[in-house]
Amino acid sequence: MQEHIFTLDEYYHIYNRGIEKRLIFLDDADRWRFLTTLFMFQWENYLSRPGDLVSVIQHSMSDKTILEKSAYKKLFLSRVVELVCFCFMPNHFHLILKELKNSGISLLMQRVGNSYTKYFNAKYARKGHLFENRFQSIHIDKNEYLTHLSVYIHFTNPSELPEWRGKEIQYPWSSLQDFLLVNRWERFLSPAIILDQFESKEEYKMFLDDGYTENILENYRLIHNQH
Repeated sequence: MQEHIFTLDEYYHIYNRGIEKRLIFLDDADRWRFLTTLFMFQWENYLSRPGDLVSVIQHSMSDKTILEKSAYKKLFLSRVVELVCFCFMPNHFHLILKELKNSGISLLMQRVGNSYTKYFNAKYARKGHLFENRFQSIHIDKNEYLTHLSVYIHFTNPSELPEWRGKEIQYPWSSLQDFLLVNRWERFLSPAIILDQFESKEEYKMFLDDGYTENILENYRLIHNQH
């Protein structure tokens, strides 16, 4: 099993795919469930039974006061990671995470992996591992890697889905529209480390259009065999 060593206040590319490249998201209900666990397990004092919280996350898109209730406010007092961006593909996912407390990323990914696998196996009457491995991580040790990686996650992945090619900003299962339009998730998503490097959202959009080069990411050991 791969050992992960994370440094406080550093950023990491986290990704994983289904065992034998199998699909890990079969419908939008699966994606909502995974997104909910990803959000709700960012804190040491998290709420259990993520299935009961899917509707909370859904409703929070239109009513931000939901998360001001005392039952949820405690979530924001003990964050162990910071989620910068994400993308869910049919058989894999990508995240950029910041380590805020020792073992925070490992704790989050263990919770998410265990919870979602139990949900998926129960729903689809299967047994065993869902993901190919524990998870993969690459230290984002240079700013150039960080910005170009965000393009790979936000743009290159959805563009591989024929029905979303040319409509990547509208793809609901990445954080691209949260970067370019309005952050749907507010405190659950923290894009500032990337967006603050651009004068405007329009400039980031221009960077998406012409700033990505595959060679840059290959130089930083981005693994391309995830599909």
